[in-house]
Amino acid sequence: MTSGISRRARVLAAAVGTGVLVPLVATATPASAAAPAVICTSAKAGLAAKLKKDITAALATRKGTVAVGLYDRSTDTTCTLRASSAYDSASVVKVTVLAALLWDAKKTNRYLTDRENTLAKAMITKSDNAATSTLWKQLGMTKIKNFLAAAGMTQTKPGANGYWGLTQITVTDEQKLLKLLTAKNAVLSDNSRAYIVKLMGQVVSSQRWGTPYGVPSGVTVAVKNGWLQRSTNGWRVHSVGAFKGGGHDYVMTVLTHGNSTMNYGIATIQAVAKVIHKDLAAS
Repeated sequence: MTSGISRRARVLAAAVGTGVLVPLVATATPASAAAPAVICTSAKAGLAAKLKKDITAALATRKGTVAVGLYDRSTDTTCTLRASSAYDSASVVKVTVLAALLWDAKKTNRYLTDRENTLAKAMITKSDNAATSTLWKQLGMTKIKNFLAAAGMTQTKPGANGYWGLTQITVTDEQKLLKLLTAKNAVLSDNSRAYIVKLMGQVVSSQRWGTPYGVPSGVTVAVKNGWLQRSTNGWRVHSVGAFKGGGHDYVMTVLTHGNSTMNYGIATIQAVAKVIHKDLAAS
């Protein structure tokens, strides 16, 4: 993603992490500093343990900080890792922007204009930043925050000064949004939900990486990805997706930062996605 964020000088102190040698006799790391564990629950016998094991293994050798969310309605399965950790949204916030636009239009009982439809399609299918900035400005902070409140996305903090790509997001809230898109609810109309999912299903091929990786044939895919490099925490690379078919109906969020390159982040996300699709298909 290349939002309107000015390219600040990316100066990283070369001495960081190299100036001090930690003695081999250092005291044991306290338990509180241990990496959080993947947590899974499921109504399907054995599935939670399998997912926990496979997601953990997929991330075992990966650098960076990764947050994961999975929810499958068909087996009442949930997996989380760092569910409430905040990440710069990059372009995954574009789904929230479109949902807010449709939610606001519904309140005044109007359809989107041709102009809004054109902007929405460019924003989701091609990740067009100019279109996003136009809709973000049109909505304004009050309407965006009102939508987040209506959607129960209490952990999401909109980016200030037009920097929508710096909106703070969490797995918990992205999963809430994906659930709203994929089942009847009082926040978004059925037409609005179908419209967003349709556009997420039409994302250009070069941007269909991430959570769809390894999806079984016959399963429908709706996806939105985000990517952004900053001077701290390297590349943010994220993917949110909704999948239906093969006896399953599931949504997945993988958020990452601290990646050395965009491709490294993509590979991390795809390692997680691959085992999730495989384990659900086998259940």
